[in-house]
Amino acid sequence: MIKTGWTRPARTAPNWLMARPIAHRGLHDFSSGVVENSLGALRAALARNYGVECDLRLSRDGEVFVFHDDALDRLCGTAERFDALDSSELGCQRLVGSGEPIPTLARWLETADGAGPLVLELKGEFSGDVSLARAVSAALASYRGDVAVKSFDPSLIAWLRASGAKYPLGMVAQSDYEEEEWRHLTEEQRFGLARFTHAVDTRPDFLSWRACDLPSPVCELAGALGAPTMTWTIRGLEQAAAARRSADQIVFEGFLP
Repeated sequence: MIKTGWTRPARTAPNWLMARPIAHRGLHDFSSGVVENSLGALRAALARNYGVECDLRLSRDGEVFVFHDDALDRLCGTAERFDALDSSELGCQRLVGSGEPIPTLARWLETADGAGPLVLELKGEFSGDVSLARAVSAALASYRGDVAVKSFDPSLIAWLRASGAKYPLGMVAQSDYEEEEWRHLTEEQRFGLARFTHAVDTRPDFLSWRACDLPSPVCELAGALGAPTMTWTIRGLEQAAAARRSADQIVFEGFLP
């Protein structure tokens, strides 16, 4: 496993990226009406001085929204696919349990206003389409707060790297890609993700690694070359203590670290 395509990161990850625990999709609590990836969850995390991770997707007409799933059923109670709707249609949707609209990235950045670190995960399709990366790059051009961008999809991070992005870029990763959710990828794609054959183009400044796959020789190699590891998703103090033995940062939910 050590024989990967890993190469030295493009830059040293800034201290702020590892300084504060990162709230997974914001500091959400459905029982209190604070839904994941909502502005309420963003505000709650910033109020407690945590960093905030969120997920980004494109509407059919190219607007960036903060939303995790590829369909709206779980969080909005409707059957449509996210990418089948235009921004005006998505703007009419409400998050079940809070009544909040699905936030746009523009509104997310306006609300954060540099109050704390943001970690933006791009939900790519592994198709080679870099429209999401382009749109996020444009949105971040005028943002002055601390922000990092990561993705499972190497093409998005490689495009941002080639475009000269000034913020840290990371790869979300795990030890293997044999589960059902990855079966839509080719064998070559799954092999490349596991072996980091994309690293010559992505040159990640940090890793975001699945907690159950730690410790990892890839993370150890990355750390030796100067790229720290954050790990997801940590759901309790005991798990957090264990994770910190192998990782530099945690992405957490369901408790206060």
